[in-house]
Amino acid sequence: MRLSRSFIPTLKENPAEAQIVSHRLMLRAGLIRQTASGIYAWLPAGLRVLRNISQIVREEQNRIDAQEVLMPTLQSADLWRRSGRYDAYGPEMLRIQDRHKRELLYGPTNEEMITDLFGQSVKSYKELPQALYHIQWKFRDEVRPRFGVMRGREFLMKDAYSFDVDYAGAVATYRRMLLSYLRTFQRLGVQAVPMRADTGPIGGELSHEFLILAPTGESGVFYDAALEEQDWLDEPVDVNSPAELEAFFNRVTTPYAATDEMHDTAAWENVPVERRREGRGVEVGHIFYFGTKYTEAMDVSIAGPDGNKLHPEMGSYGIGVSRLAGAIIEASHDENGIIWPDSIAPFKAAILNLKSGDELCDALCERIYAAAPDAFLYDDRPERAGVKFADADLMGHPWQIVVGPRGAKAGQVELKRRATGERQELAIDDALALVLAG
Repeated sequence: MRLSRSFIPTLKENPAEAQIVSHRLMLRAGLIRQTASGIYAWLPAGLRVLRNISQIVREEQNRIDAQEVLMPTLQSADLWRRSGRYDAYGPEMLRIQDRHKRELLYGPTNEEMITDLFGQSVKSYKELPQALYHIQWKFRDEVRPRFGVMRGREFLMKDAYSFDVDYAGAVATYRRMLLSYLRTFQRLGVQAVPMRADTGPIGGELSHEFLILAPTGESGVFYDAALEEQDWLDEPVDVNSPAELEAFFNRVTTPYAATDEMHDTAAWENVPVERRREGRGVEVGHIFYFGTKYTEAMDVSIAGPDGNKLHPEMGSYGIGVSRLAGAIIEASHDENGIIWPDSIAPFKAAILNLKSGDELCDALCERIYAAAPDAFLYDDRPERAGVKFADADLMGHPWQIVVGPRGAKAGQVELKRRATGERQELAIDDALALVLAG
């Protein structure tokens, strides 16, 4: 994309309404614009970030044989009456009527709908397990939306739902999802720590929140540094082996990790001082087993191995896709702007033409841009070099390919790594190979 023709409306000053770093930088970098209280339009660069996050989430869900569906944003109130949640949910639910006076709601979550869809189609235990997910917009009418996309009313979410014959099957599915989440967050370029969460009346240990460390996080976090040392992408776990899944689950849950709400000071004292990590965290995911809560309430059953009716065991698994965009900025920025991880950046690199109109500089920039037009944002504007450097830092491209008259004569560019500030002069082909390899 050429910056001179793009719709990336950057701002020089911090917007007065933005209270936290991610909100300020998303507005200043031209990623989003507010259209109503807690509701945002995603502009081209912001949408590219959302799509990159969604694609990694999708690939890791598919990797454990979860199947993608797409459920509508509007749901029938009758579904929620079947589960008993329609009147209990509270004012966060947006309730509407169509022209025929039928009651609908803008879905805040999808347990009822997926349970109903499952019940219409699956009749035997032989068809289980099933894990279904979608990436869809949700709406919760927050009483006080704030912090930009971190606590908006409309948000993009990946929510998955599993169905198993028995508790043992549900546990195996839960553990597969835990592994999938750890791989997902590693690919997104963030340290997301799994922390045991409150299971409510269901009890047990099958509820975990995933938190990204950030100074503006809503929760205090305490965890053992052992959780930072794992490479989950290369974790040799056979997801079809209950024994291997159990061993993996024990490795993840044995080191201490808790939010301030679940913090156990006595257990914390047993963690060696050099391994203690404390800070604030932003929740970006939650996985939760809830058994037959919905299948029983909605009378959804299948034929079991003995021919008798049984209610499948369920779990739900959420990742806040749009929230992640803000949370990653909270965890990865400096005084100059965003520092995107390579995997989700809207562009791999900015091409900075320091002398637009110069024949050699223009030709060299065009050559670089032609190598990967979709991966590069070419700053071809007739602006001063300082303006181009400032905007490139603000927008957070992982690389900056700087083209000036001296380098152009030698067939070289200056390559800057945004995260470290490291600069090096390279031949064009070498620079391209390095940038496009990421």
